[in-house]
Amino acid sequence: MANLLRFLSRLALPACLILGLAAPAGAAMVRVLTVQGAISPGSADYLLRGIDKAIEDQAHLIVIEMDTPGGLDTAMRDIIKAILASKVPVATYVSPKGARAASAGTYILYASHIAAMAPATNLGAATPVELVPAGGDKPAPDKPTQPDKPGPAQPEAAKPADAPPGDAKMRKAVHDAAAYIRGLAELRERNVEWAERAVREAVSLPASEALELKVIDLVATDLDDLLRQANGRVIKMNGDTVTLDTANAVIERVMPDWRSRLLAVIGDPGIAYILMLLGIYGLIYEFSNPGMLFPGVVGGICLLLALFALQVMPINYVGLALIILGIVLMISEAFMPSFGALGVGGLIAFVIGSVMLIDTDVPGYGIPWALIVPVAVTSGLFSFFVVGMAIKARARPVVTGAEQMIGAPGEILDDMEHEGWARIHGEQWRVRSSVPLKRGSTIRVRARHDLILDVEPNQDGS
Repeated sequence: MANLLRFLSRLALPACLILGLAAPAGAAMVRVLTVQGAISPGSADYLLRGIDKAIEDQAHLIVIEMDTPGGLDTAMRDIIKAILASKVPVATYVSPKGARAASAGTYILYASHIAAMAPATNLGAATPVELVPAGGDKPAPDKPTQPDKPGPAQPEAAKPADAPPGDAKMRKAVHDAAAYIRGLAELRERNVEWAERAVREAVSLPASEALELKVIDLVATDLDDLLRQANGRVIKMNGDTVTLDTANAVIERVMPDWRSRLLAVIGDPGIAYILMLLGIYGLIYEFSNPGMLFPGVVGGICLLLALFALQVMPINYVGLALIILGIVLMISEAFMPSFGALGVGGLIAFVIGSVMLIDTDVPGYGIPWALIVPVAVTSGLFSFFVVGMAIKARARPVVTGAEQMIGAPGEILDDMEHEGWARIHGEQWRVRSSVPLKRGSTIRVRARHDLILDVEPNQDGS
């Protein structure tokens, strides 16, 4: 009997381990994606591929942990389309404490099946700012603040006839954004009125007030608390209902891979700006010095990477043209010295073009002055340094080549009438003279015709 008990006790531990390992295999899997920083093409690519992979792996829930000041409209809409088409419920969780889901983040939060926030976080300020004229006044909100409220229609004649074009452009952007977020709010049965205020009035809310106003669904202290509160919730999915079972869910975090990190790096406006300049300088140097290869290869790669990044940004092509013009003028100063006119003009065009290049006020986008000024100063100093070196080089006497022979002294080796031999710079040259010359006479080179030199007597005897 004792032997039997010992045998059973030996089997107990492996059996418990096997049961413990097998239990999670049947548990629900929650895929966690993380977005920090501006919504960009890189973050959109990461989220889209993460959602597709979660659907393929039959995840039970996708959680997007978010902390963003906003981002590009095109990237935001791609993410929202993926969330709306997802076959797996998506919960967007504004985390950690102190994080925010401003601007584009608010739209993504409204589009998600579950909207959650950590304490001490906020959302809102969803006005499309990329179309606001820099330095201009903000457009006044439209008079009918409640479009659903019946009332007399505002005639078109009542609007100011002399409204500046920027106001009309801004109104179109605000109306489009308001309609978009209203549609998302109605789809998820969240606070429609506040969603529109977030667009038209750029208001924001902390997590506690957002929960009271039914802007979000949950306030969770951490991810475990989020899954605990989400357990048992019924989610509407394309006409069907799904009951979440996240009590014992297995959490799998998917961090951005090398591709997403590369897209995030080159998608930064400052990095794209530097890559573009390196590409332009590299190609110009290669064209001016054919055969170097290295500047051309590096410049071509940098320029292609910059063009890939810039194609998804709101680029002002006038600014891009001014940058290229400024670089060309500063380089031209080195080849055609104009006492600084080309260099200074190129520097001014370069700075103005750099300021105008990224045509947006979206947080996280734009080229900062802290980058523009050092790059412009470096380019200007390089240009004037090259100009100074070129001017000094022109003032120096020629020491090599055919031009160096002109004026060179020499000595006649044999008596000659009109043609003979002379020693010049330690070499024997065939020379011609209009007057007879005797052996040992000193001469000076007057001209060169291939391998024959025209000489004349050296009057000063040097």
